[in-house]
Amino acid sequence: MKIVNYFNSSLSRKVLALMGICFLFFAMGCGLLFYFQHKIHDDYAQKRSIIEKKQQIVNHIYNQFNSEVLIMTDSIAFKVTSNMDEPLKLESELKQNLTELGPLIGTEDEMLIYQDIDNFISYYFSTILPLIMSEYEKSRDPSIELRDIKVNFQVEEFLEQTKSFISLLKEQLADNSNHLVKKQSIIQSSVIVFFILTLILSLLIVFRIFNSIGKPLSEFTISANEIAAGRDAVLKVNENRKDELGILSIAFQKMVNSIQEKEQDLMASNEELIAQQDELLAQQNELQTALSIVTNNEEKLTRWNELIKIISSSLDKKGFLKSIIENMCKITKSDKGMISSLHDDAFASYGISNFGVDQFRNNLDDGLIQRLTNEHKPFTVKRVQHSNEKGYHESVNYSFDLYLPVVSSSQVKAVMVFSRYGDAYSNNELTEYETFARQIAIYLEKIILFEQSEEDRRLNQDILNTVQEGIQLIDADRKVLQVNNQLCGIFEWGDTPEQMIGLSWEDWSGVMAEQIQDYEFIQLLDDLIDSAFLSPDEEHSFIYRKTENKQVIRVYCKTIKDSNDHIGTLLVHRDITKEYEIANMKSEFVSTVSHELRTPLASILGFTELLLTKELKPERKTKYTQTIYNETIRLTSLINDFLDIQRMESGKQNYEKKYIDVISIVQNVIELQEINTSLHKTTLTVELEDAIILGDKNKIEQVFTNLLSNAIKYSPEGGNISIRIYGSEDIVSIDVKDEGLGIPEDEIPNLFQKFYRIDNSDRRKIGGTGLGLAIVKEIVEVHGGKASVSSMNGEGSTFTTHFSRVTMSTNKVNEDGAASMLNYTIMVIEDDLSLAELVNQELQDNGFHVSYFKSGNEALRQMKNKAPDAIVLDIMLADEMDGWTIMKEMKENEELKNIPIFISTALDEKERGLSLGAKDYLIKPYRPNQLSKLIMHTLLTNERNGQVMVPHQIAD
Repeated sequence: MKIVNYFNSSLSRKVLALMGICFLFFAMGCGLLFYFQHKIHDDYAQKRSIIEKKQQIVNHIYNQFNSEVLIMTDSIAFKVTSNMDEPLKLESELKQNLTELGPLIGTEDEMLIYQDIDNFISYYFSTILPLIMSEYEKSRDPSIELRDIKVNFQVEEFLEQTKSFISLLKEQLADNSNHLVKKQSIIQSSVIVFFILTLILSLLIVFRIFNSIGKPLSEFTISANEIAAGRDAVLKVNENRKDELGILSIAFQKMVNSIQEKEQDLMASNEELIAQQDELLAQQNELQTALSIVTNNEEKLTRWNELIKIISSSLDKKGFLKSIIENMCKITKSDKGMISSLHDDAFASYGISNFGVDQFRNNLDDGLIQRLTNEHKPFTVKRVQHSNEKGYHESVNYSFDLYLPVVSSSQVKAVMVFSRYGDAYSNNELTEYETFARQIAIYLEKIILFEQSEEDRRLNQDILNTVQEGIQLIDADRKVLQVNNQLCGIFEWGDTPEQMIGLSWEDWSGVMAEQIQDYEFIQLLDDLIDSAFLSPDEEHSFIYRKTENKQVIRVYCKTIKDSNDHIGTLLVHRDITKEYEIANMKSEFVSTVSHELRTPLASILGFTELLLTKELKPERKTKYTQTIYNETIRLTSLINDFLDIQRMESGKQNYEKKYIDVISIVQNVIELQEINTSLHKTTLTVELEDAIILGDKNKIEQVFTNLLSNAIKYSPEGGNISIRIYGSEDIVSIDVKDEGLGIPEDEIPNLFQKFYRIDNSDRRKIGGTGLGLAIVKEIVEVHGGKASVSSMNGEGSTFTTHFSRVTMSTNKVNEDGAASMLNYTIMVIEDDLSLAELVNQELQDNGFHVSYFKSGNEALRQMKNKAPDAIVLDIMLADEMDGWTIMKEMKENEELKNIPIFISTALDEKERGLSLGAKDYLIKPYRPNQLSKLIMHTLLTNERNGQVMVPHQIAD
């Protein structure tokens, strides 16, 4: 009874007791079910394990025999191993399997099969195996075939019994599984029944709780609602109840009384709460306003962060400015805007027409922009909207313009202008946007620095590209940092050096090595770089040759360091092909010139000695004298060639160009050259009425003398030499064709180079300096012409020169003029008696009156007394007055300044003569008859016009 009262005194204990009964019932039922389920599963697992163990052993025995035996129609084949220990091992293993199988046998059928297996194994190893081994010993064949009927029967029966045993075990496994399924079905049915009983018990408990607790609580709820509605309520509760509901009914009654007593107090409190609610609503509005501001700021910061992210990762100024203006228009809530650099043409706009952009940029130095650059502070301007900004609005509207400076290093680098319709920019916004502008200035400065560095890099690359040598800069790891166009051209690396930048040592050295003859190039280059690093103060270089075009290149190496830190290495690839060829040619030239100079000198010396030391017949003296004369002419020609090429190289060669007839010059050259050969026949074909060009007669004569002389020399077997003069209205062309040795095709491009001679034994015998054709090419090109050659090796050559043709009238000298020459007086001023006598004789033979003076002072006094018609003047005189002084005195004297002066000197100072009006020099030695012809021509045509005339040097 006490226990019942104990549980009735508390609702929780009542509920707990009822729930405990339900839980106890559920736990007991679950425990029983779990026990039976576990027992069934253990039985199944144990039986399955035994069956599987038996299966494993029987399968093993079956597989052992099945793998060793092949059953055929009338025989059985056994596989025999050479190792005799294996059968013993197999026998031991099978007996072990039988030992393990014995305890597992559970039925009589299994026991019978077990015994048959045991008997067969014993029979196999005691009878069959010795028989097999005996056969093996006879044949040594690893495959033994037995035809014993008894053995065949025993083996087949054993295998069939084993297979049937395996099938029996499989059936046992299936029966065991089916037995488990049946028991599990019973357990499942028991579970369902148990849960139904549990559900019924739960419903009974719930119904009990509802009657004991739920119904009284429902009545309490109805009464409470009545009281809350202001109506009277009667609470029907068993007063004898000792649980919480009985206590609650008493407390509820007291509460009703208390509520009624404090109703007035609650009304007052309610009014106070209403007032507080109004205050909270006001605070809520303020918080919403603050939240809106924070949200706007967050949006601005988000846009600004996006802007910073974009501009910080871009170095393109146009893209940078475009991103700036678009994002700033969003941040400032502007309808349009523009940013423009003040120091270059960079700008970007948003929502502005091209006309507006041009108008803004054309006025950057005026008005509001000037104010912005002076104050460095942002400001706003209010203005009436333009008609194109109003859209469909008819009333007066205003637009507000914001001017923002982008200041860097105390200078305004750019300006930003934004326009917002109808909404002014506040001071707080100006401060915020000014901060943004400073940040923009930082990134703009970074882009400017990048552009400057990029411009410096391009300038540096352009400078390197102007260098004639190939430049290559590599870092400490030998990776390419920079190359110039010349290096790319040498190794055919493409159009731009950028393709080579970043290549590793293996890549770029391999590309070079493929184009170079030297197989050890990479090793040589590696040693060169190492040597330059170890000895930076010494010069390091080596020479390599390219495979295709035979270029000869010297590569120099220099290590670059900064405070002893190895920065990289500079490689300079210098093309020395021409220098290499010239050095070879000059080396060959020295030996050639040595021979060419000594040969005529030896002849002159030998024949002169004969003339001085022996009495010779007159005809022999004449012959020796002629030989000396010829060798002197040859030596003079050789020396003149050397001097001509030297003057041409130094740019000091002067040309006295006149209108001359090429036909007469060629005819004269033919006459002079024909006396030097009896094996050649020279023919001249003229296809023009006249062939007048503007040129230096002596130099043009030298051209054809060299060409005709070569045609004779390089036709050692003789033959025809054809000279053809032809052309058009504007061009005079002259072909010199021989039937000589000809020229190899690969030698033609180098034929006009100085000192160049074809490396051929036939031509080496002929001799020469290799300067003749180089002089021809120089003279022809100075006259605006062109020299070329065509040839077939072994069939002769044709040298062609082209000159610009001119048309002019010629003046004929009448007989009276020629006769009047006898009245001309020529004064010769020369301190060399031998040469003076030679000149006097030449002039007298041509009908001139000659007066000779050795002293310049005496000659000048005589000129003042009686002026001559012309003067032949030597520059270097024996007395104090030289030729230059005489010329100066004459030009200062009114009576003497118009006398023609012909300079005859050994000095090559034509420039000084030009300053006094001279056009050329006669450099000793020369032909005297050339001087007389020039004097006659000058006196007849110029008639003392005051010119300083210089006779042309004679070409051999």
